[in-house]
Amino acid sequence: MYKKTGLEVWKRKRRQEYLELKQYRYYIFCEGQQTEPQYFSGFKRLIEDNPIYKDMVLIEIESCQAETMRVIGMAERYVQKNKIKKGQFWCVYDKDSFPACDFNGVVHRAMQLNKENPELQYHAAWSNECIEFWFLLHFAYYTANNHRTEYISFLNDNFKELKLGKYQKNMRNIFDILMEKGNPKLAIRYAKRIAKEGTGKTPTDIAPGTKVYELVEELAKYLPEKAKRKFI
Repeated sequence: MYKKTGLEVWKRKRRQEYLELKQYRYYIFCEGQQTEPQYFSGFKRLIEDNPIYKDMVLIEIESCQAETMRVIGMAERYVQKNKIKKGQFWCVYDKDSFPACDFNGVVHRAMQLNKENPELQYHAAWSNECIEFWFLLHFAYYTANNHRTEYISFLNDNFKELKLGKYQKNMRNIFDILMEKGNPKLAIRYAKRIAKEGTGKTPTDIAPGTKVYELVEELAKYLPEKAKRKFI
């Protein structure tokens, strides 16, 4: 019993020392179980391989398997449990068929929390209606407010043209495909244009639309130079 307690204390101490070495800290809470974590794991891998930033940037990715407000709720509990005082918490979630009050509520809750500690900030990286809309912007400027099945069909057509087979939600190499075969820089530009046209509207009313590009821009700063040029 004493050994176990001592081990837990030692682990917490090592964890704290590890965190203190990190200058930039990103905690990414994904609604989805596979698609979003697989995508952002691509950033994590390249950043950790970058000798310039690998010892300065912390990226942790959590699969919540929960929707909208529950995602930010899990992020809040994570902060409290681990006594985190500094960092950026990003909630990555889709509109799907969830109520507008919940979808917009994550943004409002983040704004409330951000008043408490300027060094610990929450962000809503939403997609209306799904993460696939962000993916397809790598191939074209798209503004039709269609069902997610149309977005997946669009991706399938582009993947077939590139001889990549069929788009799958759990593709391990989705980050590499979009970076190498798509155009991340244009995707960011397109997403910004759509967001600007939706100025003053709620996330629910920006359909289609996405704020995932904000997190992508943040992470792209730490990529190796060759990869960074594809984003910035």
